Amino acid sequence: MADPGFLVHADPGEVLGLVNAATGPAARLVGAVYGASAHLHRAAGAGVRRQLLALDAARYGDRELAARITAVPVANEPAAQWGVEWATGTRLERQLQNIVTGHTGRVRAVATSAVAGRPVAVTGSDDKTVRVWDLATGESLGEPFLHGGAVLAVAVGVVKGLPVAVTGSEDGAVRVWDVATGEPFCEPLIGHTGKVEAVTVVNGTMLAVTGSAEDETVLVWDLVTGEELDGLFAGHDDWVHAVAVTVSDGHVLAVTGGDDGTARVWGWDMGASWEAGELLTGHGGPVRAVAVADGSGLAVTGGDDGSVRVWDVATGGQIGEFLSGHPVGVLGLPEVDGEARVITGSGDGVVRMWDLATGEPIGPELLFPSSVRAVAVGPDGRLVVGFGSEVAVLARR
Repeated sequence: MADPGFLVHADPGEVLGLVNAATGPAARLVGAVYGASAHLHRAAGAGVRRQLLALDAARYGDRELAARITAVPVANEPAAQWGVEWATGTRLERQLQNIVTGHTGRVRAVATSAVAGRPVAVTGSDDKTVRVWDLATGESLGEPFLHGGAVLAVAVGVVKGLPVAVTGSEDGAVRVWDVATGEPFCEPLIGHTGKVEAVTVVNGTMLAVTGSAEDETVLVWDLVTGEELDGLFAGHDDWVHAVAVTVSDGHVLAVTGGDDGTARVWGWDMGASWEAGELLTGHGGPVRAVAVADGSGLAVTGGDDGSVRVWDVATGGQIGEFLSGHPVGVLGLPEVDGEARVITGSGDGVVRMWDLATGEPIGPELLFPSSVRAVAVGPDGRLVVGFGSEVAVLARR
């Protein structure tokens, strides 16, 4: 059991037999690591088992063991492309190791930023808190921000030179926080009459755009004054789950996704009113995730039908499509190694990375032991995943 290669390659039944007979602190820790995702090891190949074991070692606070497991070679498979930097283990047996604790409810949202040059992740949860994490160390920065309801959406931006987090909640309020201090930046923004599932900050402006599932509206806010600048009836025939925005020549383009299986493009000139743009149709189920690539004119959508679709927002034309292999609940559109990528996550616990240009998968899938409801890529290239009530941070190897 001290040999990570044995843990990765041995028959799970044999290993679990040893786990049950383990004695001594070191052996009990390894047994706990193996047992954390034992329900998945039986059906997993060695490559997936390697990744899960490294994740669970990090959840138990043994990052050195996680690194040794990640380095185990697997026949006919490439070396692991992602290593687990750190992970929380709130629901694990805390007496065994130095576990990083965090949220006690499902992690619903993740965004990344930098505070004084320090890359951080901001997470929101059903436990009605927002937490800020040092991406490199896993250290929780300050006390949790106490919310008025379950936190369903998080976005980050800069207002008056300060890093802020904008959060959407089940109570319908939008809140703005000073990320560095944890203090409210302004009074809660009240305008929605239903829970707020979608939040984004417009790059290069002092604006936020928020969407409510239940009242089917999208609102624009001035984050300096707290004023609601303009709202639009989103035009969807059902709940609005996602919104993303980009700015071009002072013109804001918003893309919304809804339960009616469509995405919609809206244009807004500063100080004017919203104008309906193109209707994006093709999904065979609710559209739960939307992302836009700044300056590219492209939007990406994902939904329950398992497809990821790439759109030209100016024309509404679909210019790409690929099947993710799972219902897409969340997605990101980062640059990794200088190339545009799509990251998808789902309730089945799987995270996948794709080439935006070709729609081809990049590397093997990453499996997590609980539903994935949030993904983001930090300014330093680290991958942040919210699964169940836990947070994991992975780095390219």
